[in-house]
Amino acid sequence: MATLRSCVGENGQFIVAVHTPCFDVRNLRDNDYLTCLGQLEDGTRVDNTINFPAADLTEPGADIIYEIANAFPFRGATYVNSAWADQKSAHPETIKISSPAPCFLLKNFEKTNGTPADTHQKKQILDMLPHPLLIALAQMSTDPEELILLAQKSCHILSDEKNSTPWGIGYKKDSQGRSFPDILDHELFEVVVNNPCLPDEYKNTLVLKPGVQGHNEITGEYLSEDKHTHVFEYLRRNSYIPWGHFASNMANDAIRYKACDLSPEDMTGIRHLYYQRAFVRLASQLGISLPDTRKSLSRDELEDVRQNIIARLNPSPAPDLEFNTTLWGWNFGFGYAQSGYRLHASHQMIHQQNAMIPRTVPTQCGKSVPSYSCGAMVQDFITQYREITGKPFFRNYLSAIQNNTRTDGKKTGPDSLIVFEDDHVILFVPKAQISEWELQLMPKTPCGNIIEADTAIRDALDQSILTAVKTLENLGAQMITGIEFSKPMDADCPDQHLLYSFIPRLPYAPGTFSEAQLRYISGCYPEDVAHACRTALNSQNQRS
Repeated sequence: MATLRSCVGENGQFIVAVHTPCFDVRNLRDNDYLTCLGQLEDGTRVDNTINFPAADLTEPGADIIYEIANAFPFRGATYVNSAWADQKSAHPETIKISSPAPCFLLKNFEKTNGTPADTHQKKQILDMLPHPLLIALAQMSTDPEELILLAQKSCHILSDEKNSTPWGIGYKKDSQGRSFPDILDHELFEVVVNNPCLPDEYKNTLVLKPGVQGHNEITGEYLSEDKHTHVFEYLRRNSYIPWGHFASNMANDAIRYKACDLSPEDMTGIRHLYYQRAFVRLASQLGISLPDTRKSLSRDELEDVRQNIIARLNPSPAPDLEFNTTLWGWNFGFGYAQSGYRLHASHQMIHQQNAMIPRTVPTQCGKSVPSYSCGAMVQDFITQYREITGKPFFRNYLSAIQNNTRTDGKKTGPDSLIVFEDDHVILFVPKAQISEWELQLMPKTPCGNIIEADTAIRDALDQSILTAVKTLENLGAQMITGIEFSKPMDADCPDQHLLYSFIPRLPYAPGTFSEAQLRYISGCYPEDVAHACRTALNSQNQRS
């Protein structure tokens, strides 16, 4: 009989397994290596006797560990350590990351020295720093002047002689006559241009101005009526995603480096370009004619195209689509360690990517195999779930979320996983988190992809995506990955829901062997994380 490896039970309730470890250990050590470790303040000796027991050992009751299979088996399982989680539950205000303190080197030097330093002296100080310290300073500095000097060390900047305002970047030519930017230190350059405290005129000149990131063509644009929101869509021809992808970047006249700087209209614009590109590509495959003009589709035109696509896909069997699944993601935030390890992938904070995935891909032996899609894995699982339980997975998932009880079994304390909901969507903390602060978002009704999402659902998704990232940022998260699990457009799976997952990278949780085995370790109960998120969201709403 097939085993259901999901925390969503067939009765619409979460399944939580409980480890209560107690065990005996045979002592196999040959020798004792006793030594003094130090002493207490009163001079009492501290030694390591406890580390060398004479007899076998018994552990009558180690920390309780809660094992929660992920709702989707292909995402592994989560292990909540009760000792850590109980501490957070008793002090929910600790579920946050403190904002970085102001950081600067040159001002501290001037303060210590007692006299102001001129520009030449400041450059000399920076020149003395080993490269790892330059990287750390570029990552953490909050001093705009210091960051300007670091930017000048990283590349050849062209400035107005009168007021030193940057207007361009120096270029060189390679052996084939192709021009490329004169970047002196690529690592330093990448870090400093992603620092929010770098003055905007330098951000614009070095990394935001159209064309400065390379020859990627701009193939779409969203400009609000008040011109405050401006988004460009770039084509990435030679992409790590087969068949290319598109990137939606805030334009250089609408600079946003933090989620809390984004307006609802900004998110509407970024997502509009995603919907537009996907709908246009699907319409082309289905022979649906589009306006023969070079302009963005309006909100109403976009909905008309969607309705036409649905009409063409409705007949059974649905027409064959060469590209039948969307791919969407958002790498928010940037991090680079002084050791040289890149910590997150964004090269511009508000930078979302999308692509279409082909149905099949040819193999070297002349056959074809299905192309990978995480949304198709959801489809495979919920099909299996229905076969085993006789019930639709997402209906049970929603029931389990809405009727959740605390993971630790206690009757006191927060017990809801829901962060926000409206008539169309629900934003919640998953029972089994693959990151301690993971959030998920999905429509409340069957809607497996963006073609099945009408205007109201798309609007709700857009604004809830913004809510999710702002909430995590308000808790202190600086690097967040957002991904979409989307049903193939031509799939016969009427009860699948579109799903978004927002995965923050936390400073005390690096990927290790546990995560490599899809075993995710958490020090918080998901109900307490949800409580912290609601608190952050309420605080954010009060400020706005």
